[in-house]
Amino acid sequence: MDGNRIFFAANGKTLVRAENMHGTWSVNSFHHGSRINSLISDPRQPDRVFAATQKDGVLVSNDSGDHWEGVGLEGIPIKSIAVSPNDPLTIYAGAKPVSLYVSRNGGKSWKELEGMRNARKWWWFSPAEPPDWRPYVQALTVSPNNPKVILAGIELGGVIRSDDGGQTWSKHLRGADRDCHSLKFHPSDANWVYQGGGGGAAVSQDGGIRWKKPKNGVGSKYGWMVAADAQRPEVWYFSASNFPKLLRGEFIPPAHNDGHANAHIFRKVGGAAWEQLAGGLPEPLDYMAYALIPDPIISGHLYAGLANGDVWHTTDYGDSWDKLPINLGGIHNTMIMI
Repeated sequence: MDGNRIFFAANGKTLVRAENMHGTWSVNSFHHGSRINSLISDPRQPDRVFAATQKDGVLVSNDSGDHWEGVGLEGIPIKSIAVSPNDPLTIYAGAKPVSLYVSRNGGKSWKELEGMRNARKWWWFSPAEPPDWRPYVQALTVSPNNPKVILAGIELGGVIRSDDGGQTWSKHLRGADRDCHSLKFHPSDANWVYQGGGGGAAVSQDGGIRWKKPKNGVGSKYGWMVAADAQRPEVWYFSASNFPKLLRGEFIPPAHNDGHANAHIFRKVGGAAWEQLAGGLPEPLDYMAYALIPDPIISGHLYAGLANGDVWHTTDYGDSWDKLPINLGGIHNTMIMI
């Protein structure tokens, strides 16, 4: 089931593209002048891929990654990017320090939405990027049925919601994790929103207004990525590791300690408890699963990209797994599939 699949993974300034053509995988690396922070494809034109970079602004490829060109915001650290499911010409770019830009013409021109700056709090900060500690927009997601509803996750500050296309923003949404690492609307059911954070996983079933943190079966974990089955929004996944042991001088979370991540992938189905997945996966995962990608069409299929570049695939909701015969060199920043 891996035919006609193209994976992109970013690790620092390196972009890796893996493609399966007629049963044979080819893997190619491209080096860019700036760190790539996030990747996303146009939901209506999958060959159109956007990259958010640290110094080169937003890049776009119209041929599945063979060629790239800059489309603005150069010199601004762009940390996250989202394409509106309702209007692929509308693109949002989240930046450092916390700010938000929008393009209504596919990236040809950009405008800052100053409401995001007005939402900033003095105590927001990022422990991930010393020494300046400035916070940034780590995650963006747009409702699949209301183009005016946007959620933004701040590293580190909280999760905030806009009902007017980014003009104004709510306070932190109670129940969501303030240390946001990933944030996603379900692709077809706008009631469901999922978050992975440093304090665990959270979920909303009313479009991101009210949140809860289900911990039964997973306990307290340092989390990263969330994903939901494309056909069954009540089935979702979460990658997590342990908290650092501060009293022992362990300040870096084990999740980021390549080779010793002590991580797992968990599954939740409706109101049931979290289940720790195995079925062929390394136990535990020595490398964090920074990417979880559900198949957009086939229920039960999920891809997990690990920090060492390995990609694992399940066809049965995570009960059993196989490793793909490719390695993407390293998956720390972002990975997508088209």
